[in-house]
Amino acid sequence: MTKKVMIIDYQLGNLFSVKQACDYLGYTAEISNDPKKLQEADYAILPGVGAFKDAMLNLDQFGLTGAIIKYVEAGRPLMGVCLGLQLLLTGSSEFGETGGLNLIPGKVRKFSFNEGENTRCKVPQIQWNSIFEPENGRWANTPLEVCKAGDYMYFVHSFYADPESPEYTLSHTTYGNQRYCSAVFHNNIFATQFHPEKSGLYGVNIYKAWFEQFKH
Repeated sequence: MTKKVMIIDYQLGNLFSVKQACDYLGYTAEISNDPKKLQEADYAILPGVGAFKDAMLNLDQFGLTGAIIKYVEAGRPLMGVCLGLQLLLTGSSEFGETGGLNLIPGKVRKFSFNEGENTRCKVPQIQWNSIFEPENGRWANTPLEVCKAGDYMYFVHSFYADPESPEYTLSHTTYGNQRYCSAVFHNNIFATQFHPEKSGLYGVNIYKAWFEQFKH
């Protein structure tokens, strides 16, 4: 039986590059903003590029906020990408305080570098950067088990996720003097700050590992 993959469309995101990655792996993904279709999906991907506040407004407008929470509470696999990771947290102060999906306790924060400090570190970060395990063996039995510490992934972002507890952090990355969470994993939730679909073979393997881990 063909598995249903839904890429959640809230009009902010890198939807088609994510779909191409799914198609490459033999999974036919549908781009949709229909909350009913989300509940029927075997896998859901929440991508995104843009402002946190706009994203939450759009999710609310399409009736997707409650639908995503319901989907996750039912134990179904959700993958977030870039802004999609940040939306999983409790909230963000970007353009004023805005509540998030609150599936991962924590806040979204902006990179902040003092004048004269790390002058080469521009915001947003747009570059390849390395990911590392927060502790030895953390990647076992997660979608990042196909990676090695120091593998390079592609990042485009000005804000980053700051989970309340280290138990949620699956990888960390350093930009200038700022070490931050670059992936989270908790039960049926997996999300990355980097773009696996733009990270070459490493990224494709991450998608493949995610699909395989939650095959049912």
